[in-house]
Amino acid sequence: MKSSWKTVLLWALPAVVIGFFLWQSAFSGQPADIARNAANSRMSYGHFLEYLDKGRIQSVDLYDGGRTAIVELEDQELDGRVQRIRVDLLSQSVPELIERLNRSGVDLASHPVRNDGAIWGLLSNLVFPILLISGLFFLFRRSNSMGGPGQAMNFGKSRARFSMEAKTGVLFDDVAGIEEAKEELQEVVTFLKKPERFTAVGAKIPKGVLLVGPPGTGKTLLAKAIAGEAGVPFFSISGSEFVEMFVGVGASRVRDLFKKAKENAPCIIFIDEIDAVGRQRGAGIGGGNDEREQTLNQLLTEMDGFEGNTGIIIIAATNRPDVLDSALLRPGRFDRQVTVDRPDVKGRLEVLNVHARNKKLGDDISLEMIARRTPGFTGADLANLLNEAAILTARRRKEAMTMLEVDNAIDRVVAGLEGTPLVDSKSKRLIAYHEIGHAIVGTLIKDHDPVQKVTLIPRGQAQGLTWFTPSDDQSLISRAQILARITGTLGGRAAEEVVFGDSEVTTGAGNDLQQVTGMARQMVTRFGMSDLGPLSLESQQGEVFLGRDLMSRSEYSEEIASRIDAQVRQIVQHCYDGARRIISEQREAIDRLVDILVERETIDGEEFRQIVSEYANVPEKEQYVPQL
Repeated sequence: MKSSWKTVLLWALPAVVIGFFLWQSAFSGQPADIARNAANSRMSYGHFLEYLDKGRIQSVDLYDGGRTAIVELEDQELDGRVQRIRVDLLSQSVPELIERLNRSGVDLASHPVRNDGAIWGLLSNLVFPILLISGLFFLFRRSNSMGGPGQAMNFGKSRARFSMEAKTGVLFDDVAGIEEAKEELQEVVTFLKKPERFTAVGAKIPKGVLLVGPPGTGKTLLAKAIAGEAGVPFFSISGSEFVEMFVGVGASRVRDLFKKAKENAPCIIFIDEIDAVGRQRGAGIGGGNDEREQTLNQLLTEMDGFEGNTGIIIIAATNRPDVLDSALLRPGRFDRQVTVDRPDVKGRLEVLNVHARNKKLGDDISLEMIARRTPGFTGADLANLLNEAAILTARRRKEAMTMLEVDNAIDRVVAGLEGTPLVDSKSKRLIAYHEIGHAIVGTLIKDHDPVQKVTLIPRGQAQGLTWFTPSDDQSLISRAQILARITGTLGGRAAEEVVFGDSEVTTGAGNDLQQVTGMARQMVTRFGMSDLGPLSLESQQGEVFLGRDLMSRSEYSEEIASRIDAQVRQIVQHCYDGARRIISEQREAIDRLVDILVERETIDGEEFRQIVSEYANVPEKEQYVPQL
């Protein structure tokens, strides 16, 4: 409220001053100004003397030290009416004129000159600097109150949010699906609450805990839970808030942060996205970012230098541990690295139970089924899923959420917004054959995930979709499973070629071909699943640092590279031939499924498998086993 009043005052003050000057110029002039404005016309000095000789002048008022006169005279042309006329006089003839006017008996009045112009000139020269200084004062005060650039003297101060007792509203009971990480961090909380239990046996409190995991797995949520459980002072800051455009500011903020933490020990410092300041040193053109590296050096010194930080626990979170400096990860700095990974089926069920507390669920809702249908989802993904389902429920004016809304929400989160269904045409039937090709190959081939749904309803960039749901979370994938997935992915292109001919093959399989090429190449270069033998020829790594590796270094000769390409082509071609064979042998079942899909636009997994069992001529599923 104060800021708004200051703003009003800042803009109103110049307006008042300008208005005052306008009023002064309009109403505070000399009487001569008023009289001159009242004069109707001008008269030359010669005509004035002629009228004086004829006795028609009644009165004369002298202004401006005798330089100007306002004359009242009788005009015979206007029937003797009196009019006021301005006359410019000659200053050297004024004494003689006064004597002549007195002899003629004319009323004479002289008005002295007012000398207040100098005062107003002085005031006008003072007003502008005063306004300028006042405006700058208010602007700096406003910037300081908003924490803006006006805090020129506070650049080196830490911007960490501080809570004496962090009431985040989040406890360990609110964090689900990552039990192992909770156990590790529960021990840190016990260290802070009851340190004597550990010091009695010679144990030292850990200095740092690094939370590592993909985005959305709950790293920041865990930090909030630690703050809520520990009941100790809590500092929270982002890694990007240390570094500024000014040299030395980041290091100064690190020093100020640890100084405040030492004054409030035992306490917790939480640094989110620490990779913004903790990247490897010397990994850029010209040696890297000096300001960021100075900030990192100061952080390393504060964590484990000559001065101890007894009672201060630093918790950091990142999803890029591979880019962190090795000195930051050694014992004595971050003593523990807690992996916060994507939850399994049991963990997803616990996460769904947490986020479903405030949702109205229908009787047909099965959280266990939702957990099985969402492999690879993080905690944030599951929370977003239930929120999307709740939005669809409200949009459809239902009182409770049903499985239909959950299914639509899963499709929306994974594939995008629903588009307009295609009309019955050749293009629609071609897309139907493409999707049925994926589904029937995946159903009949061994070691492939079961079909969950086939649909022709466009979503995102896809004109049709085939969903496969794994039976369980697969941390390890066999060679047979990879070949089965490659074959199933090529089923759409194989169906187009077998049914419509080679000339009618479309670009719809572009994304499928990228996937199968990537899987086949990994089989050869990373997993040792080819004729080249058990060799790892390429390492899995993230983006390289500019300056350290400007381009990917080849780890094999040109001859091996040629053999890798040949092996990749052999794997893909073998799987494609298998998919074409399945499509050719199951045309009756495919044609029946396409007719049903074009009519209904969606077939669920159970109905799909039932129709395949009725029309497909497969004695045993083991008949289709892709082998090289």
